[in-house]
Amino acid sequence: MTETVRNYGDLMKVLDSLLRDPAIFWDGFYANREKEIPIFVNLPDENLVSYLRGGIIPPGKVLDLGCGAGRNAIFLAENGFEVDAVDLSINSLEWAKERADERSLSINFIHKNIFELNVKKEEYDFIYDSGCFHHLAPHRRITYLELLQKGLKKRGHFGITCFLVGGSLGGADLTDVEVYKKGTLMGGLGYTEESLAQIFSELELVEIRRMNEGSEEEGTFGSNELLAGLFVK
Repeated sequence: MTETVRNYGDLMKVLDSLLRDPAIFWDGFYANREKEIPIFVNLPDENLVSYLRGGIIPPGKVLDLGCGAGRNAIFLAENGFEVDAVDLSINSLEWAKERADERSLSINFIHKNIFELNVKKEEYDFIYDSGCFHHLAPHRRITYLELLQKGLKKRGHFGITCFLVGGSLGGADLTDVEVYKKGTLMGGLGYTEESLAQIFSELELVEIRRMNEGSEEEGTFGSNELLAGLFVK
């Protein structure tokens, strides 16, 4: 942590320091693969499947933010995408790579904080986030939006799934001020359809809805306790 704030980057680091170190937490989270965690299933998000099968998003280059154990990155690679997949946890990436190798898939897994990525201007046709955004502190929405604006091509798509406020899977109902007063995100912030639309208002809205329930029979993950959104730059 910097001791003196001299610039924008210093300010972000100071605010980051008010909350727990996410890398330590997520390495512990993925250390035991046998835990009963919904997202540990190797199934893609139902909304992501619907975008591809409906022809809304054609194959191209994609960035998977907070890819975890790789379930969505694998689905995208299997459907013709060139995939960059980034996560803070080395444990999650090792699991993701094992899954990809089992299917002989080529995916560029990156062990980094998403805000330390060297993203090129208009590099991606699609940026997808399943469960990363709701674990970001309010000040990081600024750098997150900058990442989208820089990395997405014109008419490129951005997809997101996140906690619904008060949802059974998580979704703390905290104001931005309360996050810093308490020094915690309480497991992840909850959003509404209206708040997501407002945060990503620089992009053109395609849809925001509750996720549909997924199932192994359908080959999808989904919960109506989560929100799914799709936008276009």
